[in-house]
Amino acid sequence: MTDRLRLGYVPLTDAATLIIARELGFAAEEGLDLDLVRVGSWSQSRDLLGTGAIDAAHMLVPMPIAQSLGLGPAYPDFDLLMILSQGGQAIAVSKAIEDRLRDQGHPFDFRDPVAARAALDRAHPGPLRVGVPFPFSTQAELVRHWLRDTPLSARLEVHTVPPPQMTDALAAGEVDAYCVGEPWASYAVERGVGALLLPGRAIWAAAPEKGLVMTRALAEAQPEATGRLMRALWRAGRWLDRPGNRGTAAEILSRADYLNLSPELCERGLLGRLHVTSTGEFRDFPDFIRFHAEAATFPWRSIAAMMGAWMAARHGLDPGAAAAKAAECFRTDLYRRHLREAGAHLPGASARVEGAMREPTLVAAEQGQMILGADAFFDGHVFDPAFPAR
Repeated sequence: MTDRLRLGYVPLTDAATLIIARELGFAAEEGLDLDLVRVGSWSQSRDLLGTGAIDAAHMLVPMPIAQSLGLGPAYPDFDLLMILSQGGQAIAVSKAIEDRLRDQGHPFDFRDPVAARAALDRAHPGPLRVGVPFPFSTQAELVRHWLRDTPLSARLEVHTVPPPQMTDALAAGEVDAYCVGEPWASYAVERGVGALLLPGRAIWAAAPEKGLVMTRALAEAQPEATGRLMRALWRAGRWLDRPGNRGTAAEILSRADYLNLSPELCERGLLGRLHVTSTGEFRDFPDFIRFHAEAATFPWRSIAAMMGAWMAARHGLDPGAAAAKAAECFRTDLYRRHLREAGAHLPGASARVEGAMREPTLVAAEQGQMILGADAFFDGHVFDPAFPAR
């Protein structure tokens, strides 16, 4: 018997896990028929999930955390079951800022967040209007962390813009810059209205971008279907991270039913070979986006606690209580239960000190040892869930 599940997604490169699971048969192997519903904004995705119009969603990692803290509509509890992608974001700046940066001699090396920040401060002394896809998004957290404790932080204005509309907002002068997942950062370069300044992974090496989110009630009421969905997506992510498969993925993503863009544009972020300016300059950034390798899909409760504490500080909530509440919605228990049989490497712990690893690191696993990817912040920031105040 085949079960049909409705999954919501916003058209981005990091929706690849869902799309590949459907197109290459990973879902069918688990007895699932995935009905992929393309939505135009993250608020629409949240509302569809909250009202039961979809069964699960490809969703910004901070969104279920915000819901758990009461920073959203009164919907049933949302849980994040697994991470679907790490990285894949980039910061684009307007053509006017690009020209001023170039006049200063900025090399657009796409790697140095400290130098890029200082150059941006000199090139743009007024208010800095930055578009992000949702108030509770990894992109918003990256921008705030990158600029905090600098003069730019005091001038920062964060604006919510749906990803497909980012380039139009930049071209119209409604924002000065934006941070978004691919391919919409590269679209500014493609249209000649901006340049890429920095990838998200230069700010935080393990920035979790999207997750698989379900209501707690559904995930617990239908454990068999939930497990089959998680295994299908886990296997699709593993396929995506195998060398040589990204070009095929770009062709599939580019189709009219999905991103409806050229394969070449979709391929840039997937291959980590990005055009940073419209004059044809490109930069190689290997591992720009990750879907599986080095335990990228594990939903660390410490990530939820850290983001919960950050949100609490901005919204007048108690950071300790918020961190504890946020950690509850990252379901490491379901991840272990449903992916153990698929052969997933499972860390021995469900929380860690975030930002402590500058290089891939060998750690204890449920069985033996495993390698975790680097998770350092550019400024040396660390978060210990035992001491959640930032």
